[in-house]
Amino acid sequence: MEYSLFCQSLYACSSSPVKKKLFLLGIMFLLWVYMLYSCVGYCSGMPSLVVDSYRGKDTESSVGKRTENSRVDLMSRLMPVKPQQQAWVDDVEADYDEPSVRTAVSRDLLHNEIETDERTSDDWDGEMRGEQQQRSAAEPSAMSSFSNGSGSKKLPQAIIIGVKKGGTRALLEFLRVHPDIRAVGAEPHFFDRNYNNGLEWYRELMPKTLEGQITMEKTPSYFVTREAPARISAMSRDTKLIVVVRDPVTRAISDYTQTLSKKPDIPSFESLTFKNRSTGLIDTSWSAIQIGIYAKHLDNWLQYFPMGQILFVSGERLISDPAGELGRVQDFLGLKRIITDKHFYFNQTKGFPCLKKAEGSSKPHCLGKTKGRTHPNINPEVVQRLRDFYRPFNMKFYQMTGHNFGWD
Repeated sequence: MEYSLFCQSLYACSSSPVKKKLFLLGIMFLLWVYMLYSCVGYCSGMPSLVVDSYRGKDTESSVGKRTENSRVDLMSRLMPVKPQQQAWVDDVEADYDEPSVRTAVSRDLLHNEIETDERTSDDWDGEMRGEQQQRSAAEPSAMSSFSNGSGSKKLPQAIIIGVKKGGTRALLEFLRVHPDIRAVGAEPHFFDRNYNNGLEWYRELMPKTLEGQITMEKTPSYFVTREAPARISAMSRDTKLIVVVRDPVTRAISDYTQTLSKKPDIPSFESLTFKNRSTGLIDTSWSAIQIGIYAKHLDNWLQYFPMGQILFVSGERLISDPAGELGRVQDFLGLKRIITDKHFYFNQTKGFPCLKKAEGSSKPHCLGKTKGRTHPNINPEVVQRLRDFYRPFNMKFYQMTGHNFGWD
C-alpha cells in the first residue's frame, strides 16, 4: 500500500514538466553534496603529501627543516626567480689593487712603518653585506637550495695568501667560475688585522657551501704578516695555501704606480728605492721592496706548513696562459678541471685575458679599469740595480720551491 502511494506521488511530481526538472535538479544536487563530502578527506591530504615529498628531497641533501613556510618554499621551487646579473665589474673594480687595501700613502712612503686602510669597519661590513646580497640575487637558480636553508658557512679550506700586485684578484675571479668554489670577494684581513674578532666572526663572512664545495678567501698581505702562518695553522693545519708570485722588480714598480695614482706628490721611485743613492744601498724597509724578498717570507710559512700544502702560481703565466695556471690550481684543490681555454679570450686593448662569462653573468667581463696602469719611466740603472739585489733571493726561492720562474 505504501509503495503504491509513493509511486503515485512520484508519478504526480513527474507529470508536470516544471516539477520534473526541479525534481531532477534536486537529485543531482544531493549527489554532488555526497561526492564532495566523500572526497574532502582525501583531497585535504594532498598538499601535505606534495610538500612532504619535497621535504624528503631536502632531507637527503642537507637534513631539511620542517617549517611553517614549507608551502612558500614549494612555490619558490616550482616557480624559480629569474637570475639577475651580478654586479661583477663593481666587485673587481680595483683589479689587482687589492680592494681592501686602499691605503693613503704606505707606511714606508711616510717613513712611519704603518699602513692605513681608508675604509672604516662599517664601510667594510657594508661591502660584505652588499656582496652577499648581490650573490644571492645573482644565483637563485644555481644556488636555490641555499634560500631554503641548506648549505652552511664554513671556515675556508683554501686561502690565497699573496702577493700584493701579483695577480691575486685575477686568480680569485677566474676561480669563482668553478661551480665547486665559493669565495668571498672582499678581503677579510682576519689573520692580520681582525684576528681579535674570533673565528665565528670570520666564519660568518664566508658564503654558504654545499657538500663537496670549497670555501676560499684571499688577502695578499697574509704572506708578509709574521703572525699569519701560526694563526692559520691554529685554525686548521690542513688549509691549502696559494701564492701568486711575480717578478719582484716589476711587482715593486707596479706597487709604486698604484700608490702614485692616489698620491701624485709622493717622492720618486728612485729616491724611495735607495737609502743612499751614491752607495747604491737598497732600502729594504720600504714595503714595495720588502714584499719581493719571497724566500724570506716563505721561510716563515714553512715553519708551520709543509711545501706540499703551498701552491705557487706564476703571475706572468696567469696572463700568458690562464687556463694552464688554472688547471694547476684546480688539481691542487682536488677539483675537476672545469675552467679551460674556452672560458677566456684575450683583450687586445688591455693586453690581458678576460672571462667570456663571469660568475653570475652571461656576458664577457674583464677586470676593472685600473688594470694595466701605465708604469712611470724608471731609470734603467735603477732597474738593473734592483735586479742585482733580488737575484740571490730569487735563486734561493727557486731552490725552496723547486721551480725556476725565470725572472733573471
